[in-house]
Amino acid sequence: MTWSNSMSRSTAVFLGLAIALTACGKKAEPDVTPTPTQTPMNRGPNLDSLRADSLARARDAAAAAARDAAAAAEAARAALVNEMASAIHFDYDQFAIRAGDEAMMGAKAAILRANPALRIRVVGHADERGSDEYNLALGMRRAVAAKDWLVRNGVEAGRIETASLGEEVPLDPSSNESAWAANRRGEFEIMAGAQTLVAPR
Repeated sequence: MTWSNSMSRSTAVFLGLAIALTACGKKAEPDVTPTPTQTPMNRGPNLDSLRADSLARARDAAAAAARDAAAAAEAARAALVNEMASAIHFDYDQFAIRAGDEAMMGAKAAILRANPALRIRVVGHADERGSDEYNLALGMRRAVAAKDWLVRNGVEAGRIETASLGEEVPLDPSSNESAWAANRRGEFEIMAGAQTLVAPR
């Protein structure tokens, strides 16, 4: 074999190896097949879940708002009950409504006008001085004076009862000026309509 034939064979082997190495060094094409989470087919359940969550949050918010509204309405109703229950006071041996109590009486009249189903009883009280009979009569004059004031301010007379307990139920059993002033009072009791009270407009 000649030198040139040997070179040709070596060159051919070398070229074959180079081609093989080049083929082996080629990078594989990346797999671009979408994963299951990327396929459009799987978007539906996610959207449905988001929609369900959104509806649940809306329902919870509506329920919370309803609870808040009910609590606010109950607080307002309780405030009106307290306004109606607040007592007025009288000067010694007197039954005229004092100027300082007229604002309170005005608030009671407004509540009564706004709530036609509301019925009340006014109970007059006296301090311990004087006879039992006199104090019972004085207590009744005080209750009637409060009723008359309300009637003059737009409340139907038939919705207001009157009673007297005289000196029998003192707020303060002490025998001094402070106790007597506290005991000379008119109290207001709700007889019907307390559960549906609305504020005056």
